[in-house]
Amino acid sequence: MSVFGFFRKSTVSSAKTLARTFSREVQKVTLIPGDGIGPEISASVQQIFGAANVPVDWESVDVTPERGPDGRTRLPPAAVESMNRNKIGLKGPLATPIGKGHMSLNLALRKEFDLYANVRPCKSLEGYKTVYDDVDLVTIRENTEGEYSGIEHEIVDGVVQSIKLITREASMRVAQFAFEFARNNNRPTVTAVHKANIMRMSDGLFLRCCREVAEQHRDIKFREMYLDTVCLNMVQDPTQFDVLVMPNLYGDILSDLCAGLVGGLGVTPSGNIGAGGVAIFESVHGTAPDIAGEDKANPTALLLSAVMMLRHMEIHEQATRIEQAVLTVIGERKHLTGDLNGSAMCSEFTEGYL
Repeated sequence: MSVFGFFRKSTVSSAKTLARTFSREVQKVTLIPGDGIGPEISASVQQIFGAANVPVDWESVDVTPERGPDGRTRLPPAAVESMNRNKIGLKGPLATPIGKGHMSLNLALRKEFDLYANVRPCKSLEGYKTVYDDVDLVTIRENTEGEYSGIEHEIVDGVVQSIKLITREASMRVAQFAFEFARNNNRPTVTAVHKANIMRMSDGLFLRCCREVAEQHRDIKFREMYLDTVCLNMVQDPTQFDVLVMPNLYGDILSDLCAGLVGGLGVTPSGNIGAGGVAIFESVHGTAPDIAGEDKANPTALLLSAVMMLRHMEIHEQATRIEQAVLTVIGERKHLTGDLNGSAMCSEFTEGYL
């Protein structure tokens, strides 16, 4: 199990001291720049990695769906082959048009590579004041089933049914991941988030699996809470939470709520862990087409996701140096983009790290 260290306690150094010579063997990483502002923030991360001499060789791929001989759309074979070969990916935001017949690329990637656990750390940024102080929690979301299984159909005209799929295999897998994550990162508590009082069979199965795994990890305190209770308590005092594990839809909602506690999706990293050693790290904000190409985008979320990626790859020294540079640039408040109440361009923000 890789350790996703994030904002470890250390003295923040100057953002001007990134560059240093390292002898570590270069590793290939699949880069999915994404849509909208995706190419701009991806280029920013590449520049910063270059300045820090990170031993990474980027292999950029396009994931625009292709139509196969059977008429179905699918991910391009070249993109799939790249991920299967490199095992590690960094992804910018992807757009999915709303309406019938459009494929969700994020969902397609999760299914293609069985990305079963989404890990979203939410921690207060030194130097960036929000309503809440000392937030330090991690949401772990089952990423492959639940309401996002994609099983929907129209029963009769005007009546649509969507099926929530919960399996023991997926529930046990994500619960095991959550407890091992807590143990490896010295986090004392795991909270299972559910609505088993209403969805007794589906959420009941998920909760039973969490209880079973908790019995195998007696050194970790285990709590179970209803989703609505967690939301209420989270906005009252987020410091009472540590690691939270939950089914897919709840994780989608709660992880965004938690991001709002620390400044929004623009400063929140994310990683997806899959079977077979594949992992994709991503910015989870939107494509922001209204500012695409205008040099106004904030690359922080993708950069912090790249720091998570480096820790997963056990490239700790450069990860720490870039992480410290993030804190310095944000703390100095000289190169903040509009979403962080600044006026800097994306290129100026990037220059703050170089």
